[in-house]
Amino acid sequence: MNVKQHTIKSPVSISGVGLHTGVKVNMTFVPAPPNHGIVFQRVDLENQPIVEADVDYVVDLSRGTTIEKNGARVSTVEHTLAALMGLQIDNVLIQIDGPETPIMDGSSQPFVEALETVGFQEQNALRNFFEVPHSIFYKDNEKNIEIAALPLDDYRVTVMVDYNSPVLGSQHASLTNINQFSKEIASCRTFCFLHELEMLQKQNLIKGGDLNNAIVIVDRVVQDHELEHLAKLFNKQKVEVKKEGILNNLELRYKNEPARHKLLDVIGDLALVGRPLKAQILAARPGHAANVAFAKKIKKIMKEASKNQIPHYDPNMPPVLDVNQIYKALPHRYPFKLVDKIFYLDETTVAGIKNVTINEPFFQGHFPGNPVMPGVMQIEAMVQTGGILVLNTVPDPDNYWTYFLSIESCRFKRFVVPGDQIIFKCELLAPIKRGIAKMQGQAFVGNNLVCEAVMSASIVRKDTGKSL
Repeated sequence: MNVKQHTIKSPVSISGVGLHTGVKVNMTFVPAPPNHGIVFQRVDLENQPIVEADVDYVVDLSRGTTIEKNGARVSTVEHTLAALMGLQIDNVLIQIDGPETPIMDGSSQPFVEALETVGFQEQNALRNFFEVPHSIFYKDNEKNIEIAALPLDDYRVTVMVDYNSPVLGSQHASLTNINQFSKEIASCRTFCFLHELEMLQKQNLIKGGDLNNAIVIVDRVVQDHELEHLAKLFNKQKVEVKKEGILNNLELRYKNEPARHKLLDVIGDLALVGRPLKAQILAARPGHAANVAFAKKIKKIMKEASKNQIPHYDPNMPPVLDVNQIYKALPHRYPFKLVDKIFYLDETTVAGIKNVTINEPFFQGHFPGNPVMPGVMQIEAMVQTGGILVLNTVPDPDNYWTYFLSIESCRFKRFVVPGDQIIFKCELLAPIKRGIAKMQGQAFVGNNLVCEAVMSASIVRKDTGKSL
C-alpha cells in the first residue's frame, strides 16, 4: 500500500445518468491538497455546497448509499468511492452537477479508467491509516449478515454471498492486495434479481436503469408476456433469458462477478470511515445498510482510540519533514535545534520527535551529576513543533515567522533524561483568527505523559512585521 498520500495530477470529467434518478450528470474529479480527503461538491446548487465522504452524513440506503450535508445531497456514491480507494487516492474534490453519480456500466471501471488517464501525484504527507486494534464484529440476525474486521498490517477483503437461488448460489471473492482492484474487481457490475425489478420501478427507483448497466438474474420461470413487459420497461425491442439465467444475454465478466461486486461495494462503503484501513475484512451476505452500520462501528472505535492517544511513531516510515526541512522552515539554530523529525502533520495536528542525548549542551550546566532535561527546553521543543503546525496553515510559510505569545496550564509530570525519546503532539484548539493560534501541547516518553501546556503563538509576515 502507498505510504504517502496521493491525489490526481489534473482534473478529469465523466458523464452519464444516475441509476435511480435517471438524471444526466457531469462529474469532475479535481486535485486536492494533503489531508483534504474525498469531498463532493454540488456545483448546480446555490453556493455550491459540499459534503464530505463520511459515514456521519449517510441519509439513505435505498439500493445505494446516499450522503447529505447542508443541502448537498449525492446518491449512489459507493462505486465512485470504491474506485478511489482501489487506486489509493486520498485527496480529491468531486464536482457534480446533479443529485446522483452516474451509474455508467454498473461498475467502478469507468471511474478507474478516467482517473488513470490523468495519473496520480504523490504528496508530502503520510497516509493516516487506522489500524484495527482488535477484532470488530457486526451481525444482523434477521438478514443473516455477518461482517468482521480483524487486525492486520495490510488491507484485505473477503466476501461470501448466498441467496438460496438455483441460479446464484454460494459465491466467494477475495482481494488480497489493493493493487489487484483495478484489474480484478473494478469491472464487476451491480446486479439484482428479476423479482426485484418491478418493486424498484414501483418505488420510483432505477429511472436510469438499463439492461446494459446491471446484471439481472432470473431465478424462476418467466412467461413471454413478462419478457414483453420488461422490454417496454427498458425500451428494448426484445428481452431474452440466457440459459445461465441472465437476462438479455449479458455475458458475465467473471463466474463470481456478483460476489466481486459485493466486495466492491464493501470497499466503497467502508471508505466512509474517512481514513484508509489496515485490517482483514470478512463479510458474509453484506449489503449497503450493513456495510454502513459496520463503518459507523469502526468510526466510533476510531474516535475512542484517538482521545488522548499517543501519536504512533513508526521509524520505518519516511518522515513528513526531516531535520533539514524543519530548519528550513524554522529560524532556530544550534544549540536551539530541538526537533529531529516531524512524522505527522495535518490541518489541526502535528507530531514530532526529539531524541534526548547526554551530548545536549544544557546537560553540562544543569543539575551536574544528575542530568535532567530542563522543563523550559521541553516547552521550547514543543513550541517549535507547534510552529511547524502554524506555518502549515499559510500558503507561503517561507514569508512568515511564528512568535511564542503565552503559556497556560503548564504541568511537568515526569523527569526526562538522556536516552529518552520524546514524542510531541500539538493540536489547534480553535481556528486561527487574526494571526493568533492557540494549541494544546503534550509530550510523551513511551506511554507516559511527561509535560503538557496550552500555548499561543502569533504568525507575522517577515517583510512587514505585521500579524496575519
